[in-house]
Parts: sequence; structure tokens; C-alpha cells
Amino acid sequence: MSDLNIGLVGLGWVAGAHIETFKSVTGANVTAICSRRDHNEADLAAEFGTPLKAYKDYDQMLADPDIHIVDICTPHKFHADQAVAAAQAGKHLIIEKPICLTYDDAKRIRDAINSAGVQAMVCFECRYSAHFTMIRSIIDQGLLGELHYGEVDYYHGIGPWYGQFDWNVKKDFAGSSLLTAGCHALDACLFFMNGNVEEVTSLATGSKSDIFKPYEYKTTTVSLLKFEGSEKVAKVTSCVDCLQPYYFHIHLVGSEGSLLDNKIYSHKLHGMNKNKWSVLETSLIDSGDVSDHPYEPQFQAFIDSTNNNEPMPLTDFDTAFETHRINVAADLSAAEGRTVKLSELD
Repeated sequence: MSDLNIGLVGLGWVAGAHIETFKSVTGANVTAICSRRDHNEADLAAEFGTPLKAYKDYDQMLADPDIHIVDICTPHKFHADQAVAAAQAGKHLIIEKPICLTYDDAKRIRDAINSAGVQAMVCFECRYSAHFTMIRSIIDQGLLGELHYGEVDYYHGIGPWYGQFDWNVKKDFAGSSLLTAGCHALDACLFFMNGNVEEVTSLATGSKSDIFKPYEYKTTTVSLLKFEGSEKVAKVTSCVDCLQPYYFHIHLVGSEGSLLDNKIYSHKLHGMNKNKWSVLETSLIDSGDVSDHPYEPQFQAFIDSTNNNEPMPLTDFDTAFETHRINVAADLSAAEGRTVKLSELD
């Protein structure tokens, strides 16, 4: 079976990470890029260490029969139109998170993917990290029992020192704190807690620091999730205006024990000291540990699934669509000051 060729649109820092990752993935190669800027192909090959055909016109890249997959790495506001056009051109899709900025656009992408019969995934790569794999294993083995409460929080100050700051401050580019960054925490919460969300209640605020004044939207949100058919609840914070080290907080509480980041106490493990947490050694999701590259197993799973014509595990489009739907409900709740039931979003 011949390798799948990938055309990548957008050439910021995340695109570079995708290109580098695909060098380690079997069965696919990034062979083209599309950017609004002019690029010399020899310079691109020298920079990225692989031959890349350069397009400035997205429609021309979509018309190339040698491109099988389109990888969307542009700012969020461009995702919807680019994804729909790619699906209509018969290209499989990799979409950087978030899917897009609105629920209507997410449905438009979903319909285009279903109509075209193409494969698609969204880059919620944290689900493939060593840290999240370990937590999911602990849950599946019953070491926490039945979860009734969870906190998953994203604290990452996105200020002028960060590459995407110039466009991330704009509401029509980034959408919201939760969409632009905290959606990783929301997706992780859904991954750990299981079950369907019934309703969301959210509040929003923002820093008084001059550093974050350029933001056109509230930069910190707190969302409470209530799950269907149970008393199970969870909290998700998205904070992009904090002045602190990056921290991805995870606290899960169940009938047999609790987990805090990479620490555990469980009644199921006899002989544990109930007065102290026991540390589970792993590569933390917020550690920047270069030995753990969640993009690589995620991309490999997508290529394998695409070749087998079956949905990929964990980060298929439909799973990510549900995360997006809850994200939209949370932002609506914060904007309107009320609880939003997921049944309002059909």
C-alpha cells in the first residue's frame, strides 16, 4: 500500500510540529504546504528537512490528485471553510483544535465529512499522552471506583511572549478562552468522567493586568458540568491570563479512591498509606517532557484507521464534535448568565 500524501495549510509553529511528527509516522508523508506567504521550495526543504511543494492558492492544492489528506493548521476562524472545501474535494482531514468557532460551522463541517465519506480527526492529542493513558487505565481497572466528581483545569498564560498572541487576543480569531486553549481540559474531563453532559453553568472573568488588556473576550472561565442520569458533576477552568508556570490540573474523586495529577490513593490497593498520596511516575501532560510525543501515536492511529477505512479511536471527528458542542454551551452560559441544557443544541 502506497503512502498517503499530506497537504498542510497554515505554516505557523504548530504546522512545524506536525511536519516533524510525520517523519516518524509510518504510511504517510507531508508533501505540500499552503500559505498566504510566498515560499521558496528549496528554502522549505532546508528548513523542514523534507521536500515540500509550495502552494499559495488553497483551491489549487485541493485540486492536486496526489494530495490525499489535508492538515488544517491555520487560526481557528479559517477552519470551517477550509475543512468543508477539503471534504468536498474528497480529502481526508486533520483539524487542529478547536474544530471551528461556532456550532453552526461545526455542523457544516460534520455534514460535509459525512456527505463525502472521508475520514477526519481533531487534534485533541492529549488523549494519546502517557499521562492520560495511565489515568484512563486506572479508571478502567476500577482503582477509583465509580467517579462522582472531577476537576480538570487549564492554566496557561498566553501573553505577548507566546507566538499566537497577536491573533489569539481577537474574538473573531480565537473565539473564547475555552475554545482557543481550555478545550483541551474540557475534552480531558469528558475522556475521564464518561457519560453524556446534560447541562452546563459557566462564569467568566479576566485579569486586571495590562499584559492581558488586548484581549477582546473574558480570559478565564469556570464551567460546571452535570451528567445525564446521575448525580455526577465536574468542573473545568480555562485560564489564559495567569502569571505562573503552565499547569494542567486533574483531580478525580470516586467511590474507591482519588487521583490528583500523577498521585493516587485507592482502597483497592491494600497497604497504602491513607495519609499520603502515592506518586505514579509518568510524563506529565504539562511537563514538556520531550520523551512523550502524543502527536505521534495520534497521527499513526489516524493513518492506520484511514488505510483501514474505519474511524480512529479516541479523537475521531464525532467525539471531538461532542466536546465542541459542550464548549459552545459553556460559552453561551457565560455570555447569557444562565444554565444551558445540551438539548438546546441539536
